[in-house]
Amino acid sequence: MWITPEEVLLANALWVSERANPFFILQRRKGHGKGGGITGLLVGTLDVVLDSSARVAPYRILHQTGDSQIYWSIACGSSRKEITEHWEWLEANLLQTLSIFDNEDDITTFVKGKIQGIIAEENKSRQAQEEEEPGKFREAELKMRKLFGMPEEEKLVNYYSCSYWKGRVPRQGWLYLSVNHLCFYSFLLGKEVTVVVQWTDVTQLEKNATLLFPESVCVSTRDTQHFFSMFLNINDTFKLMEQLANLAMRQLLDNEGFAADHFLPKPCKTLKNVSALKRDFDARAKNERYRARFRLTHEERLDGHTDCTLWAPFAKMHVIGQMFVSNNYICFASREEDLCQLIIPLREVSIVEKADCSSVLPSPLSISTKNKMNFLFANLKDRDFLVQRISDFLQRTPDRLWSDVKERSIGNQPETPSPSTPTVPSAPPSFPGMDSPQSQHYSPSLPTAKQGLLQIYLKDSPEDLGLKATKEKMKEESWKIHFFEFGRGVCMYRTSKTRELVLNGIPESLRGELWLLFSGAQNEIDTHPGYYAELVEQAMGRCTLATEEIERDLHRSMPEHHAFQNEMGIAALRRVLTAYAYRNPNIGYCQAMNIVTSVLLLYCTEEQAFWLLVALCERMLPDYYNTRVVGALVDQGVFEELTKECLPLLYEHMQELGVISTISLSWFLTLFLSVMPFHSAVLLVDCFFYEGIKVIFQVSLAVLHANMELLLASNDEGEAMTILGRYLDNVVNKQTVSPPIPHLHALLTSGDEPPPEIDVFDLIKASYEKFGSLRADVIEQMRFKLRLKVIQSLEDTAKRSVVRAIMTDSAFSIEELEELYVLFKAKHIMSCYWGSSSTAAERHDPSLPYLEQYRIDMGQFCQLFSALGPWNCGVHTQTLASRLFRLLDLNKDGLINFKEFVTGLSGMYHGDMTEKLKLLYKLHLPPGKSQVPLFVSTKDHVHVLHNVFHFFLCVNGWFADEKVKDYKYYLRMWAKEKEPKKETIKDLPRMNQEQFIELCKTLYNMFSEDPLEQELYHAIATVASLLLRIGEVGKRFTNNGINKKPEPKGSPPRLEREDLSEDGSSRQSQVCKALAEAQLETLPPPGAGGSDEEGKDDTSVSSYSVVSTGSLQCEDITDDLVLIGCDKVVSDRRRVSASEGDWSITFEQVLASLLTEPVLVDYFEKRGDIRGKMASCKTQRAVERQVSSASDHELAQHPAC
Repeated sequence: MWITPEEVLLANALWVSERANPFFILQRRKGHGKGGGITGLLVGTLDVVLDSSARVAPYRILHQTGDSQIYWSIACGSSRKEITEHWEWLEANLLQTLSIFDNEDDITTFVKGKIQGIIAEENKSRQAQEEEEPGKFREAELKMRKLFGMPEEEKLVNYYSCSYWKGRVPRQGWLYLSVNHLCFYSFLLGKEVTVVVQWTDVTQLEKNATLLFPESVCVSTRDTQHFFSMFLNINDTFKLMEQLANLAMRQLLDNEGFAADHFLPKPCKTLKNVSALKRDFDARAKNERYRARFRLTHEERLDGHTDCTLWAPFAKMHVIGQMFVSNNYICFASREEDLCQLIIPLREVSIVEKADCSSVLPSPLSISTKNKMNFLFANLKDRDFLVQRISDFLQRTPDRLWSDVKERSIGNQPETPSPSTPTVPSAPPSFPGMDSPQSQHYSPSLPTAKQGLLQIYLKDSPEDLGLKATKEKMKEESWKIHFFEFGRGVCMYRTSKTRELVLNGIPESLRGELWLLFSGAQNEIDTHPGYYAELVEQAMGRCTLATEEIERDLHRSMPEHHAFQNEMGIAALRRVLTAYAYRNPNIGYCQAMNIVTSVLLLYCTEEQAFWLLVALCERMLPDYYNTRVVGALVDQGVFEELTKECLPLLYEHMQELGVISTISLSWFLTLFLSVMPFHSAVLLVDCFFYEGIKVIFQVSLAVLHANMELLLASNDEGEAMTILGRYLDNVVNKQTVSPPIPHLHALLTSGDEPPPEIDVFDLIKASYEKFGSLRADVIEQMRFKLRLKVIQSLEDTAKRSVVRAIMTDSAFSIEELEELYVLFKAKHIMSCYWGSSSTAAERHDPSLPYLEQYRIDMGQFCQLFSALGPWNCGVHTQTLASRLFRLLDLNKDGLINFKEFVTGLSGMYHGDMTEKLKLLYKLHLPPGKSQVPLFVSTKDHVHVLHNVFHFFLCVNGWFADEKVKDYKYYLRMWAKEKEPKKETIKDLPRMNQEQFIELCKTLYNMFSEDPLEQELYHAIATVASLLLRIGEVGKRFTNNGINKKPEPKGSPPRLEREDLSEDGSSRQSQVCKALAEAQLETLPPPGAGGSDEEGKDDTSVSSYSVVSTGSLQCEDITDDLVLIGCDKVVSDRRRVSASEGDWSITFEQVLASLLTEPVLVDYFEKRGDIRGKMASCKTQRAVERQVSSASDHELAQHPAC
């Protein structure tokens, strides 16, 4: 690139001059490329260690006048091609002009001005990019792409200087962290070390410190481990590695590629050598922590945070902490944990004003809400800027009907199940014939739209509860006092007093309201009025896999509770689950969602239960309820790690029995609701909504600790599970005011001796006393570590499942199928971030079986076919691959799955001669004409519908002349139609002359690199001649049979044979011309330079022409005629095809003709070796890197003139 002219004093130090003219010198840096001796090795080593190669390009152009000793650098380049383009431009545009000048100073001034003008023009188009990426970082990104052969789509996030441990020797170099790869490069004294690891292959990422590897990072894959150390800031590097690996795991899990955040706020000042992607990842990490801390939605983006104090009226003191401002919220968190937390939605803010400063309150800021609450912040560093940012966000906040929203939560009585029930918006416009209540699936008039199921079914229950009712009233009064002191609703102060009240149990009448408040679901209700009602109308009536599973599990959801023993509760549960499955098809429906949702419906309205389910599935329990319950499996691993740390003796014994992995999954998926009496488990749900997942871990550890002695004495898994089951069955809530509900799980209880009852409040208290030191950030760190392991384990399981499902239909070995699956999936994943004709989401459907989840399009299939296919046809390979893809794509959606891919390869590698020729024959039939697919689908809906129609006609007696048969007969016929049909060679359609010529072209190209090339050419020419004659005989026979006229007696019968011979010779000439056309297609255009391979193709053309002419015995064909121009061949072929289009042959004729040539039989009977192809495909990336690094050396040997 052109650079601003800079003065260079020592032009030849560390540089070698390669070209020169009176005004310019082209130089190459020592140590770059081949040669250079010891000096080059030292310079190359210094460039890598000191990162000089990122700042100093390996090529440059200097300007110098005749007598001057001063040089000016005007251009640099990272490759010889780039610098050569600049050199040629200078020679073409400046040399003649500069020769006119007489004064050397004028020459230098003119050159400098010209270069600066070029730079100014280029900067106009690159100004935006200059602001985003620093210059040094862009140079490092170019270097990464060159060293590792990466395309432009691969974005560098950051790079670090470090050491890579190869054996016991550290290699100092540079670590490049891109979005999809971890790369390392080192060059020390002539020895080069290159490491490339895809993030999707990482199974473990650890930061540790040992004597051998001091403060190092270990990156583990399935095959090897890589150790990196000597980082300047290892914590920053490791955090970025974690983010990139987590992004890759998300890609494997949900097929979500990386998308840059275009709403990322620009920094106030440009950070040196920090890329936009690095800032993006840093902002993502801050946003995730911010959203998790305050239970906010995924759309919320943190704009900034600052230290401040908050006046706490309940404590009459200023609390030190931090204020967080995002696009919809102002939040505060005290420095001391649980002292005070505050969330202020901007939709509730009415006034933001700067208060008067004083020595006691420096830089105060007052915020007032619409429900008359005032919050006073002080000690703000940049108050004016903060006020301006809040004002900007307030202007973009939509003005909701806040009076309808807020008055409901203040004026409602405690008797209502949820004082925060939103005002349902007016129904959408009604249309004629659709305004009846029966036409709607959800209506505000439904009982479950107004209150929870528990409130509905407790209206008629007796209230003679005595002491329990008194305790319940005392709890309600305690919460009323708390609301008076700390506020009520979203803007309530959350303190240690709030936690204490939650641990003592939330009253039945307030449970729904507080669940919504603590989970953050209330914010979504307020900002999405009418969303649930509209979603229900759109979702109900659809038939999907999720709705079928929902219907199956509806009556299994708390069947012991009377609220779900009638249609009202079942219908409400159906609507909520169906609406969520429609909202989030990636999750759809998972078992255990029905149990959790049924509990939510007891205390909340339908809409509230829906938003609580959203908060659970998408924020509080991430990935718990997807198709593979990854989140629950991850937390199961976290629980095992915590057990190992807190209860080491019990952990060892439980691991021997294999109990932990068996019991804990149901505990986490249902939040103990399926294993503990309902009234006890619901108290754990109270704590969960306030504290998060750490409560479930604490209680789980407390359960194990309470049964430690019995578990240590257990001898098998069944005994241990019985001990834990009996314990959980007897965890009771003695303070509940609801009628008792039978617990189905209590069947495990032995009748010999009733076990003692355990008060759930004592269990919760013990969990906080013994394991209350658990921290949410520690759990998140453990989750990340185990997420890599769990997802990679699931991927391995999926691979084994696919191989087991397909191995019976394929001749490949298990090892070969596993390798093919890895390559196939890698091609699919690579398309997610390096572009493709179709989106990745279209090619990946998690709801499908493992066998059909990953799919590739035609472009990716052609790449795999070129690398793995046994039939290498040169430039014709892409055409052959495209034809095979269309043949394999049975449903014509432009995508094929792994089974279809293996089916195509298996026929080419392991089929006998007949199968291979049959495949080749099909590939040259038009897609619409071939009636028989490569393999017959068992779901032939056309035949099924035909049989069903025929069945009903017969049953109703509409065929008077046909006796009605028993229905079992038609069912048997139906099943018989669905059975896969055995394909025979007679099912294949006939092939016309044009298709036959294309088949000959393919066969010719297949033989071009075979050791028996000449013999194969001679054999295929002989077979082609024979088939032409067979086709001509068939044509004449058909024509004579249809339009046969009487001939005069005595006419010579020899005439027809002569015409046949002449016409046959003409057709043989057509084949020769077409094959010559195929040869000419492979030749380079006139004047283009050719390689050795192209020269070899040229030789093959001439040799084939002689063999073809001799073998066909065409007396009127000469070499000139065979090598005729393409235009004449095409026109001749079109003319003949148009006039004689009924020429055709069958597959049996093709097979019989090929069997007459032993060399062809041997060729097609020969088994191919796919292992070598797969090995070369794996090393393809390394070969590309070697080619890219050697390109400069090759260009240096052949410099451009």
